[in-house]
Amino acid sequence: MSNWAPGGALASNVEITAATVLRGDIIQVGGRACRVSDLFQLAQGAKQLLFESGELLTINGRTRLVAVRMTRRR
Repeated sequence: MSNWAPGGALASNVEITAATVLRGDIIQVGGRACRVSDLFQLAQGAKQLLFESGELLTINGRTRLVAVRMTRRR
């Protein structure tokens, strides 16, 4: 599903894994929307996500999450 967001961006729900997560993805954690500001590669395909709030989330290679990804309209 895709929706238009303010500013001409396209917001779409995507399934993400440690291999596909990107900076700027918005993940709902504990009922709060958290935007990924940085990523750190860990052993065995895991990644540590740093959110804009300063919180960290570590996901392994088998973790599957749903995120909102913003893409610019061309």
